[in-house]
Amino acid sequence: MNKGALTADYIMEDPREAMRLELKVDPRAWVQKYLAGRLRGGAEVLSVGCGPGVILKEACALDVSIRATGLDISYERVQEAKEKNRGNARATFLRGDAQAMDFRSDSFDLVYSRMLLEYLKDKEGAVREMARVCKRGGTVLLQDLDGQLLWHYPEDPVVQSTVERVVGALSATGFDPFVGRKLFSLAHRAGLKNIDVQVECYHLIAGEIEPEILKQWELKLEIAGPQLAHLLGSEIEARQQSRRFLEYLRRPDTLTYSTVFTVAGEKS
Repeated sequence: MNKGALTADYIMEDPREAMRLELKVDPRAWVQKYLAGRLRGGAEVLSVGCGPGVILKEACALDVSIRATGLDISYERVQEAKEKNRGNARATFLRGDAQAMDFRSDSFDLVYSRMLLEYLKDKEGAVREMARVCKRGGTVLLQDLDGQLLWHYPEDPVVQSTVERVVGALSATGFDPFVGRKLFSLAHRAGLKNIDVQVECYHLIAGEIEPEILKQWELKLEIAGPQLAHLLGSEIEARQQSRRFLEYLRRPDTLTYSTVFTVAGEKS
């Protein structure tokens, strides 16, 4: 596929994005917690929005007969995933749109997405597509955030106003910070049965932020810088507001948190 054949709305596109994504997850622990109990030998697995492919690499490691396919809208993420899975003939990575996947129906035993739907315009269409390509009796697993960026106490009025302004503007791209609570409904409307729902704390910063977590936030804000400058009107304003947010996270009296929903259903 030609690199320019797809138009990506991913608001965090940057050469450092793969590194940022890797810092945010322990792939082996995530696979053991959410996938291992749902995978059997010989399974065909599809990761929708696979990023740099580190989770699929661990999924393949569960059994030598598991075959995996990763799909991502980003040409750069697909290339990075291929590099990280070099030598693994059981893993394939393709560029494509989660909202219109070029796979036959009933192709995969397990289809999952992680932190993807929050960015998509047609969330319902994407989940329908995941259900379509899943085999009957197979599992579709959706995981995404709820309350990302928005829940803080005590609130700094300037920080809160800026965050709400940015999130409101990003809604035009499809970004939804409250998509987590909607996953059950999306799974139900896609026709999935026996739907299991888990809710856990995701971000939790109580008091002064730890140095390693602070670095992750600094990187995230750097990568988001061009988007923030566009939404806030200037690079200077974007830098000022980013600094104020980081200062808020360094305070000993503040709390920031969000939740993560994991929803898994069976295709009947």
